[in-house]
Amino acid sequence: MQLTINQTTYSREQFPALIEEKKQQQLPEWEAAFFAFLEKWMDNNDTVPGQTSGSTGTPKNIALSKQSMMASARLTNDYFKLKEGDTISMSLSANYIAGKMMIVRAWISNLHLIVCEPASMPEIPQRVKFGAMVPMQVEKLMSSESGREALEQIEILIIGGSAIPYALEQRLKEISTVCYCTYGMTETVSHIALRRINGSEASEEYFALGNVRFELDERGCLVIFAPHLQAEPFVTNDLVELSSPYRFRWMGRFDNVINSGGIKLFPETIEQKLSPAIPQRFFLTALSDEILGQKLALVIEGELYTEAETLILQEYISNYLSKYEKPRQIIFKKRFNETSTGKVKREI
Repeated sequence: MQLTINQTTYSREQFPALIEEKKQQQLPEWEAAFFAFLEKWMDNNDTVPGQTSGSTGTPKNIALSKQSMMASARLTNDYFKLKEGDTISMSLSANYIAGKMMIVRAWISNLHLIVCEPASMPEIPQRVKFGAMVPMQVEKLMSSESGREALEQIEILIIGGSAIPYALEQRLKEISTVCYCTYGMTETVSHIALRRINGSEASEEYFALGNVRFELDERGCLVIFAPHLQAEPFVTNDLVELSSPYRFRWMGRFDNVINSGGIKLFPETIEQKLSPAIPQRFFLTALSDEILGQKLALVIEGELYTEAETLILQEYISNYLSKYEKPRQIIFKKRFNETSTGKVKREI
């Protein structure tokens, strides 16, 4: 086996010396993480260490099966018809599953891997067949003409790690890059479902990859059957609408559902509707209420709105949200708390 990194090809036998050489150098953290993963990948153990994102709690260290990682990589490579000699771009940290899997995809199919710093505005030095980013990176690139041109050097782009803002999704419909939103987690060894964002196949539904199929549990949450991982079914906290055992529409997190006067409200769904009207980061949460039990509150990052800005927002809310979806209180918070991977913590 061999791996081509930034246009230099290394055989498996060459990697121990290369990794040892890199250890002696003062590398940036992201580059050191890349070679640290390669060292773990090539040792004699059946697993490599991984870490969950911490989006629903404290990040956890878990052992990732190398066999499962290779099976997951084949699933993606097969779907996107990635073949030997194709070039893919990695602009994600190798500390987390999304970055690790880009390396494994290159490894198993002899793809040419372009490794870039996982900056908020990553560089795309050349045209590539396939790439992966988080929404923040895509948002930054789409904010300028040069960034958009760089993004369009990627033929196929998968976007994951957090929800894609509604406004960004609409803008992505205008670019030539074929864009997909991913669904998955560290425990499922990256994504097990995709949703097309732009083009004639654009949809609000995720579709399963390979032999993956879905069911609902008694809460209405997604249960994942992934034969390629040779594991027990994965029970999630994601509320979904199933249209078939292979397709679903994501509604939100079970732990975020707000029961306001007997009406169940899905914050993530309402946030998508609000997204065009609020340029800052924001989220919806619940506050205690003597009559309703819980009432919906809108929390916006940044300074207090002016009277004119408040009127514009209130008019938008009146026009685009149902009476149950309208926030009963608006709160401003100077800076949101974040997880270690940059996801917003829904706390006031």
